[in-house]
Amino acid sequence: MVDLQIPEDFCQQGDPKGKTSHSDGENFHYIWGDGRTDGAAFSNDDVKAAYEERGEEQVPLGIHGTTVAVDWDSCVAAGSCMSVCPVQTFQWFRTEQDIPAADCMDATFEGTGLTEQDERLDYTDKSQPIREHDCTICMACQEICLKEQSLSNQLIKNGTRKQLEHML
Repeated sequence: MVDLQIPEDFCQQGDPKGKTSHSDGENFHYIWGDGRTDGAAFSNDDVKAAYEERGEEQVPLGIHGTTVAVDWDSCVAAGSCMSVCPVQTFQWFRTEQDIPAADCMDATFEGTGLTEQDERLDYTDKSQPIREHDCTICMACQEICLKEQSLSNQLIKNGTRKQLEHML
């Protein structure tokens, strides 16, 4: 398995910093950590130019999701995860709500954002695991996201594969 930038124990290093809720009132995903400025998004020229064009400050954003964890500080909006997900776990958050990424903390989304690889609004957009609850643990997103290394399937990494296999 690929070495990921997301630490295996990221969700055991304190409480979540916030969450993003689904408008169904039942589902949500946590946002973990304070974020970091050494992620790939901070050195990517396309991402930096998109933030500058918008007049937004690029700030650390943390890891979004637990089962399907997306490091928003490493996500460069390639969208590869969207192209392989069989259940459309991800959406481009800005295509539903065109707000700064930092404002997703404790926000509610309907899950109506665009879900295709090339449909991002611009390079400030992030792959939001808005339907994390639908994830089938197929790991296609993690396998395709090798360059950016911003995805992690935490249930598998935490050694619960046998428990999951009984559920599937």
